[in-house]
Amino acid sequence: MAVPRTYHLVTLGCPKNDVDSEHLERLLVGGELLPVLQPETADAIIVNTCGFIEQSQEQSMAAVRALAAGKRDGQTLIVAGCMTQLYAGEVRAEAPGIDHVFGVGQWQEVARLLSVDVDAVYDIPEHNAKVTGPSAYLKISDGCDAPCTFCVIPRIKGGLRSAPLGLLVKEARRLVAAGAKELVLVGQDTTAWGEDLGMPVASGLPGLLRALSEAVGPDTWLRLMYAYPSRVTPALIETMAALPNVVHYLDVPLQHGSEAVLRRMKRPHNVERVHAFVRELRAAMPDVVLRTSFIAGFPGETEAEFDELMAFAKATRFDHAGCFTYSLQQWTGAYEMPGQVPDEVKQDRRDRFMRQQQRISAKQATRFVGKTLPMLVEGIGDAEGQPVVAGRTYREAPEVDGLVFAEGQAQPGDRVLVRIEESGEYDLFGSLVPG
Repeated sequence: MAVPRTYHLVTLGCPKNDVDSEHLERLLVGGELLPVLQPETADAIIVNTCGFIEQSQEQSMAAVRALAAGKRDGQTLIVAGCMTQLYAGEVRAEAPGIDHVFGVGQWQEVARLLSVDVDAVYDIPEHNAKVTGPSAYLKISDGCDAPCTFCVIPRIKGGLRSAPLGLLVKEARRLVAAGAKELVLVGQDTTAWGEDLGMPVASGLPGLLRALSEAVGPDTWLRLMYAYPSRVTPALIETMAALPNVVHYLDVPLQHGSEAVLRRMKRPHNVERVHAFVRELRAAMPDVVLRTSFIAGFPGETEAEFDELMAFAKATRFDHAGCFTYSLQQWTGAYEMPGQVPDEVKQDRRDRFMRQQQRISAKQATRFVGKTLPMLVEGIGDAEGQPVVAGRTYREAPEVDGLVFAEGQAQPGDRVLVRIEESGEYDLFGSLVPG
């Protein structure tokens, strides 16, 4: 292989993959490789795949096949990440044009293959930070120790590995210096941070939030994603309420509302405890915005158990909720469970859930009408000749929630004030407040 000078990187899947890809890019750029926008002009094409559920595997495989089919002489195609960790042989068989396959976390090996002196560039200077919008992801941990029977992540990623506090503080400061106005904390289970470092269960995250809050200053938002329900403790709630730059937003993937289904999932199944911490969150932060996700059609799910999920969602009134059809995953406890639900039943239940949740989300959104909120501008345009901006308040997490559309002029990356005048099913509408 000739020494590469350019690369094209394709990232698929979740925000945690975005963080991994950014780490790889920092190594490559530090090794003097140049990124290019089009794969056909690159010396090396790299695909960071996702293998979490069947749909993401299909998306990853389709991208790999297309790139392999279009590869020209002299190009190198590298496929890495979650899907190749599980199915390296199958990926090679389906796309013979692949030159190299790597698993999870092998980014230094990828960089070495591309003639990067990793030891020389591993500690990248801060001026090489890359932030492409007002928000950046800060991955605080990787891997997971939870026994969920639907999830293949422990097989892909291994057990919990928390990033050290000092490293996270340094990375947070780097991202802010590069222009980030919001840091989104991600991990397979952010509320488990520190347990592998010897901290008591669910005790580490409040201290991490305090350290990051102080490190980045009062003007940088901190947003918390992927909280495990049994680890949403009073201490965490109190910390979120007390720190002025921790936004009043929490994502807690609950997966179901039936205790029987949750037991089969090996998830926390005390539904009353969930109702209790939702009440505690709303008491401590009356303006808190809550997001969750559910699975429809888990093996053995009866119509009565699905009705329990619907009733639970109606009672908890989450601002944002997604619902996914159960995806059969090899190497999981649910793979050979009896009572596999037909695909058409799963899809029907998912659709019924989302119709109900649409009404709930629309109702929850009305509470913001008349309020004036800080907003991070992500895009600009015009409507009927008038300037319009699109962005996010604390109510909307990047990539997964709606947007705010406001009349007025600003630039991407600006922090502005927006007066909310109307609400839709997922989005808010208003106008910028002069200031």
